Amino acid sequence: MPAAPQRTQTAGPATFLSAFEEVSEAVESGAGLPAVARAAGHALDASVAVSDAAGGVLAVACLSPEDERAVLAGEDATETLDLRVADERVGLLRLRPRGTPPEAALLRIVTTLIAQEVDRARAPERASEAAVTSFLSDLLLRKVTDRENILARAAELGCDLSAGASVVVARARPHGPEEGDWRARVLSVAWRGARAVERTSLAGSVELGPSSPEARELVIVVPGHERDPGKRTMEAVLKELEAGLSGFAVGVALSRFASDPTDLHRSGAEALLAANVAEARGESQITFEETGAYRLLLPAMSEDPSELQRFHDETVAALVTYDDQYETELLRTLETFLEADGNVAKTAERLFTHRHTIRYRLDRVRELTGLDVGSTDGRERLSLGLKAMRVLGIAPPGGPAREAGAKGGRVPREAKDR
Repeated sequence: MPAAPQRTQTAGPATFLSAFEEVSEAVESGAGLPAVARAAGHALDASVAVSDAAGGVLAVACLSPEDERAVLAGEDATETLDLRVADERVGLLRLRPRGTPPEAALLRIVTTLIAQEVDRARAPERASEAAVTSFLSDLLLRKVTDRENILARAAELGCDLSAGASVVVARARPHGPEEGDWRARVLSVAWRGARAVERTSLAGSVELGPSSPEARELVIVVPGHERDPGKRTMEAVLKELEAGLSGFAVGVALSRFASDPTDLHRSGAEALLAANVAEARGESQITFEETGAYRLLLPAMSEDPSELQRFHDETVAALVTYDDQYETELLRTLETFLEADGNVAKTAERLFTHRHTIRYRLDRVRELTGLDVGSTDGRERLSLGLKAMRVLGIAPPGGPAREAGAKGGRVPREAKDR
């Protein structure tokens, strides 16, 4: 009879080891993530759901559709755990115990095994994303200029550029701190909108040069004849971003159609310029043609942005610095004054400010810039300085529009009368 106590002492470790072996065998067999999720659910005696870093559900092991809905919604006793490989967050594990919660050590091991499987499953996807990003970067930065080479590399990615293409730049700025890889989620949502119009569109996060206000831009190359696919794609991407990203300020911009793929680098610059102008104006969508006089600054932005930067520095940069330091509204006053065709009364009316205050602010503009808004030359140079600021993507004090109803790319400060 001494055997009975011995079995009682080893029952816990045996259960632990058998659970670990069950999940390990599912991973090692190469049966795939759904099989691993089922093994994990059985080992942990829990309903589980596995999703990627962007929130897309990859595998579910639940008892019923209602059980699945509750787990995905995080209801009841559902626990959400990060899936990490090294320092990279590759996904989420949601589980709802059916009885006694699993041991912490077992849960940690199973979570690690699932994370490795998610990472392994993502390998082909990452390779494809890397290839697309590399091609778009080379194409838009003119690192590849031979037409046949461009067409061949695009064809390898399933995209035919022989009839030309348009370029869309999409932006999403979170209103507040975001957890996880929200940029991957933005790319996924934008690409979904693009593929709904043209399934062979290529999307990636690409550096477009020093004029970009952020390190990288979300760029979509839309193949197809003339403008229609590009325009419909821009609208579809905006719709998806607005529907799928609550708590974000979103915007899209479209280049002109390029009939020759060797000209797509210029289309990228056009879409970037339009995106900067739209963000400064607080608009959600814009085409390059709708940027008006800003189009004249495209060569400077594309070929020598440093010259455009110098012009900005020589005109309105001092106003940006002053407003930022003292929380004044000289820049906004100047913009409104120019939009009102130099009429002080109309400027005061639009800004809900006394005319004497407007005159005082314009005097400060003259003192800081050396340019008099009362002269034609002064107004022209200050107007071009403002355009340079927008084309370069330089955010004015207060930043670009972040709320509905923002004017001129900003949410006006309250009761500032300096």
